[in-house]
Amino acid sequence: MAEHSQFRLLSERRFLPFFLTQFLGAFNDNFFKNALLLIVTYSIAGGMMGLSTDVVVNLAAGLFILPFVVFSGIAGQIADKYDKALVIRRVKFAEILIMLVAAVGLWFGWYPLLLVLLFLMGAQSTFFGPVKYAIMPQVLTDDELVGGNALVEMGTFVAILLGTLAAGVIMGFGSATRIAAIGVVLLAILGYLSARKVPSVAPADPLLKLRLQPLRETWGLIAIAREKHSVFLSILAISWFWFLGAAYLTQFPNFAKVDLLGDESVVTVLLAVFIVGIAAGSMLCERLSGHRVELGIVPIGSLGLSLFGLDLYFSVPEAPVETSWWSMLTTASGLRVLADLLGVGLFGGLFIVPLYAFVQQEAHPEKRARVIAALNVINALFMVLSALVGVVLLGFVGLTIPGFLLVLSIANLVVAAFVYQQVPEFALRFVIWCLSHTIYRVRHEGLDQIPDEGPALLVCNHVSYMDALVIAGAVKRPVRFVMDDRIFNLPLLGGFFRLARTIPIAPQSKKPEVYQAAMDKVAGELADGNIVCIFPEGKLTTDGEIDQFRRGIETLVERSPVPVVPMALQGLWGSVFSHKGGAAGSHPPKRFWSKIGLVAGAPWAPEQVSAEGLEAEVRRLRGDAV
Repeated sequence: MAEHSQFRLLSERRFLPFFLTQFLGAFNDNFFKNALLLIVTYSIAGGMMGLSTDVVVNLAAGLFILPFVVFSGIAGQIADKYDKALVIRRVKFAEILIMLVAAVGLWFGWYPLLLVLLFLMGAQSTFFGPVKYAIMPQVLTDDELVGGNALVEMGTFVAILLGTLAAGVIMGFGSATRIAAIGVVLLAILGYLSARKVPSVAPADPLLKLRLQPLRETWGLIAIAREKHSVFLSILAISWFWFLGAAYLTQFPNFAKVDLLGDESVVTVLLAVFIVGIAAGSMLCERLSGHRVELGIVPIGSLGLSLFGLDLYFSVPEAPVETSWWSMLTTASGLRVLADLLGVGLFGGLFIVPLYAFVQQEAHPEKRARVIAALNVINALFMVLSALVGVVLLGFVGLTIPGFLLVLSIANLVVAAFVYQQVPEFALRFVIWCLSHTIYRVRHEGLDQIPDEGPALLVCNHVSYMDALVIAGAVKRPVRFVMDDRIFNLPLLGGFFRLARTIPIAPQSKKPEVYQAAMDKVAGELADGNIVCIFPEGKLTTDGEIDQFRRGIETLVERSPVPVVPMALQGLWGSVFSHKGGAAGSHPPKRFWSKIGLVAGAPWAPEQVSAEGLEAEVRRLRGDAV
């Protein structure tokens, strides 16, 4: 698997300069923000401009987020209209100019100027955000997209951690402001140099007309993001993660001080463990997803977020004693808290990386950057909402911080249930992922011959009740299945088939209305450019052999002339859901663990299609692997 590892991307020019640019930018943002906040908090008596420290800190956070709401519409247009590598270089050059002014402000102590620069830094990040995620589908293949996103998320959170820690370290020096001044400029220059190595890519929509109406265009982004329901709900799910993440990160200082009786080192340990968890979860995504955009692990991520969040509430000592970073690492109570934070971070990584990759993959290429810009706007709004909810529940309702995190963990289950109910593909992919990682080990062959876009018919032998789920888990594109209505109406499995938008069919001689409705539905799905899979035998095999293919396949192709891809399932006969001693048969299951294969042949042109010919081809593809 080494040649397929995501780490291979770090040795290739199409990805490494972009990764370094993103890493250095995130490091510099957090180094500057936290250095400024620490200076305001500890070095400026009486606050700034006559304002209290608390007001200044929250004002700084607001100034950094405001540009995402104001400028994201324009940023998305620019990223779609021009070469994204060129946009990255221009944005990183602007960072140098901003940081030169910031260095002057730090050097001479012009702190009000630095607040203005926080707004400019937020604007610079606003223009970088859309190209950061929109460029990846243009430079990575489909099977690299999850790995690339995992590296970017890992790098981003590690940069956040290192930038935060570096700001804290320099505060121990008498010349902290001058060290910060030099540091932010050097980091900006390094970021620009790496940006110059990012390879150029073709503009997504070079004819796009720029409209410089910031607030109107930002609102228009939401309409663009909502064009595809599954993409928009994925955006909301990502923003919900940032809602949770902002809540956790914001509460760490008081959580450490009040609930753990810890010193400043405990805050650092909590932050480090949380971010290491997110980085680890992000990197784990590629292995669990099998180098593809796998929505099946998103429910696992959301469940883990809640379970570890719930346990965190119960892991907080009722009568805490004074705590240091060492006691956190050496006591049972401290280790349990850290394990829960690690788990929240790890499952957060599993939750967010597939969603980012899904949004990138499913957004229309010519609008992808504007969809990402919409994501950035909603992220910013959710983080602001997170702060407001924290103020209400902690300040007015009077919840403790552990109680607040408990409420968030329960709310996460409610939000997840809503998203999965609205987009059944999440739940369906979860079931498929569980099957393919428990009772089935699936080997794929020739699936790259299935068209990447446009309509197509898949024909396959029918061995078990799980055939549709096995195929759906293997084929990259969503598949609509035509299935015997008796199987479709099974009490338990029928629910999953409905999630997959399966089309029930019955023999024309027995249920002509069901048969005709199925044929009309298949024609409609193909007309919409979807993939439809049928089992031409019309029933499950009772002896392991392929039965005669019915001529309904010929009728379908005559009505909708589309490519037909023959496929064969191998090794399912005798498995737990087949008729040979399995759950579908009259005897107890004899084999719970199955190594199975799914083999696809070359597409057939519509004029080549015959029931006899396809049956012979499926028999050839299956071979002796019954």
